[in-house]
Amino acid sequence: MEYRRLGNTGLKLSVLSFGSWVTFHQQLGNDTALACMRAAREAGVNFFDNAEVYAGGKSETIMGQVVDELGWPRESFVISTKLYWGLSEGPNTKNTLNRKYLMHGIDGSLERLGLDFVDLLFCHRPDPDTPVEETVWAMSDIIASGKAHYWGTSEWAPEAIEEAYEIAERYGLRKPVMEQPQYNLLWRDRVEKEYAPLYEKHGMGTTVWSPLASGALTGKYLGGIPDESRAALPGYEWLREYIVTPANEGKIRRVLEVAEELRCTPAQLAIAWCAKNPRVSTVITGASRVEQVYENMGALEVIPRLTDEVIARLEGQT
Repeated sequence: MEYRRLGNTGLKLSVLSFGSWVTFHQQLGNDTALACMRAAREAGVNFFDNAEVYAGGKSETIMGQVVDELGWPRESFVISTKLYWGLSEGPNTKNTLNRKYLMHGIDGSLERLGLDFVDLLFCHRPDPDTPVEETVWAMSDIIASGKAHYWGTSEWAPEAIEEAYEIAERYGLRKPVMEQPQYNLLWRDRVEKEYAPLYEKHGMGTTVWSPLASGALTGKYLGGIPDESRAALPGYEWLREYIVTPANEGKIRRVLEVAEELRCTPAQLAIAWCAKNPRVSTVITGASRVEQVYENMGALEVIPRLTDEVIARLEGQT
């Protein structure tokens, strides 16, 4: 396993990490979650990603129970959560990054995880109704309280991230140090173009999600939406429109062709392509069964085989 610094911080994350979006509780119970996390850790994974909203808080609960049962030393792993969506209806409990919500939200997440602190805390989405200054102050205070070690954003516009950096600099507050954007062969512009000025200027790290484009890059949706797939889950209908497009089909077929030539799986190839980008601190992988964890970790052997020629083919440049 390769370990990369999270941007300009001293924190090192495994280049492949493990996340619980969708799968925990909805597709995995405690036993399977434990098997998957243990397999990931045995492969060298040290970063485990979560969020308050995943499965309405149950994902955090399951991950916390698994960590406790496995008995990992707290200093040996990095864990994250994300705040914004909330778990209950109300003007200050849903879709907000105001100070009141953030202060309550972190306490709820820590209780469900059974931890004294998380290593990484993300603002899960931007909040147009709360001044960025208020959010930066609150996140900085959470860091100062010891309830989180680093904070960052997820899917924020580069202008909003820049504003957060400027506010933190102006008042001597803890600055955001990472972003969690979607990144895959079907969704590239944000990481490669929009955020480009932020890497050199601020040393921003990235913990990218959905390297398989919700499974599309494995080719499993080319013949339709399988009943057991993520896109068939209630509440994920939007994935169908995002995944099943004529433009995507050609890109997906290129992945299948190159994977066959390299004698790896399409999933391994897609994950390796993401990890090949030096601006990516870690690629968050997911799994609904332990066999998928083993397959995903096989991407580590594919990364060095991605020559400039192979990458050009994948990206449709040749």
